[in-house]
Amino acid sequence: MPTFKIAIIGAGPSGCTLARLLLHRNVDVDVTIFESEKAINSRTQGGTLDLHTASGIKALQQCGLYDEFLKLARFDAEAFRLCNKHMQSFVHFKGTKDAKNTRGRPEIDRIQLRQLLLDALPHDIIRWNHHLKSVEEINGRYHLHFRDRPSETGFDLVVGGDGCWSHVRSLLTDEKPYYSGISGVTFLISNPKDMHPDLYELVDRGSLFAIADHRSVMAQQLGSGSITVSYWSVHPEDWVKQFESRIEDVEFVKQIVLKDLEGWDPRLRQFIESADGGVVPRNLYMLPVGNRWKNRLGITLLGDAAHVMTPFAGEGVNLAMTDAMKLAGFIETAATAGTTEALITSIKAYEEDMFERAKIVQKQTYDMMSASFLDDGGLDKNIEQYVTTAAADEIPGFLKPVFRMAAKCYFKVWRWRNPNPEATS
Repeated sequence: MPTFKIAIIGAGPSGCTLARLLLHRNVDVDVTIFESEKAINSRTQGGTLDLHTASGIKALQQCGLYDEFLKLARFDAEAFRLCNKHMQSFVHFKGTKDAKNTRGRPEIDRIQLRQLLLDALPHDIIRWNHHLKSVEEINGRYHLHFRDRPSETGFDLVVGGDGCWSHVRSLLTDEKPYYSGISGVTFLISNPKDMHPDLYELVDRGSLFAIADHRSVMAQQLGSGSITVSYWSVHPEDWVKQFESRIEDVEFVKQIVLKDLEGWDPRLRQFIESADGGVVPRNLYMLPVGNRWKNRLGITLLGDAAHVMTPFAGEGVNLAMTDAMKLAGFIETAATAGTTEALITSIKAYEEDMFERAKIVQKQTYDMMSASFLDDGGLDKNIEQYVTTAAADEIPGFLKPVFRMAAKCYFKVWRWRNPNPEATS
C-alpha cells in the first residue's frame, strides 16, 4: 500500500510536472490529478513559452522528457527584438539553430508543453471535468467534494496547482490576487508568412516587443507559423467589459486598440490591423510580492496558485516547474521515511524554499512591469533598469555593478545615435 495518497488539483504544467516526477522516480505514493476542464482543448491554451535551462528545461530532464521536448522546441524562436514605439531597437538577437547553440531559452507552445506532460502520464491518473467545490478535513485526512461528481476521500496531501483563482489557496490564506492595473487584448494572425510577409520577417520566427507610453505591442510566432499579437496598457479594471457583447467583432476590437496606438510606427499598428481572430480581452492579476501563508498539515500550493504574477519577465512557467521539482524531492524524502511527521517537515521545508525563490521572481517581474508600464518615460527612459532587471538571474553578484555601468554607458551612446523623433520634430 502506498505511503501517502496525494491529490493534485489542476492539470497545468506545474501539476503534471509534479505527477510525472513522482511516477518517474517510483516514489511510493498514490497520486491523482483532478482537473476542472473537460479536456485539454476545452479553452484557449495561451501562446508560446520560453523554457530556461536551470528551471523549466531542468524539470523536463528530470522527468525523462528532454528528448521529446527537443522534437518540439524552437531554438530559432530565441530571436528577440525589444524596441520603442518608433521601432528603434534597444535589443536585437537573432535566433539560434539547436540545443548546442542555444542562449538557454528555447520556445515551445504552451499547449505542446502541456500535451507533452499529459502524454507522459497514465490516462487514469487524470480525472477530467472535476470542478473542486470544497475540501473537508476529517481526522487529518482530506475529502474532496466536486460539482456534479462523486466525492473523493482519504488524501494525506492536497496540492493546489489550480492557477490564479485557486480554490485550494483559500484553505491556507485569505489573500487573493489583485488587479495589476494592466489589461489588454490578444489577437492572432493566422497565416503571416503568405498574407503578411513583412510582419513575418519582423518577428523572425521569434518575438518582437514594442513598449512605450504605458502600453505595448508584443508579437510572437507560434509553432504553427501563426503570430499571436498582444496589446497591453494601463487601464481601469472594467475596461475589458466593453468587449463582452462584441467579442466576435474583430474589427470593433481592433479599432479600439488602434485608437490607443495613435502615433506608433505603422509597422507596429499593422500587427493589430492584420489580425484575423483569436480575440481574448484580459485583465492581469497578481499576488503581493513576498506572499506567504502559515503552514497547514496536508495542504500546499505550487505555480500560479502560490505566486501568480504578470507575464512580463517570462518566468511564470519556469518557476512553476521548479516548484514541482522541489516539491517532488521533498515528497520523496517523506515517503522514504514513511511517517506523517516526515510529511509535515517536508512540506514546511518546501514552502520556505518556495517563498524565497518566488519572492525573487515576483520582485523581478514587478520591477520589469513598472519600468515598462507604470513609471513615467517608458523604456526610452528606463531601459537600463529593464535590462539589468531582466538579466539579474544570469549575472553573478560580483559582476552586477559592472553590468549596470556597462548598460548605462551603452544606452547613453544608443540615445545619441537614436534621437527620439518626437523630441527632434
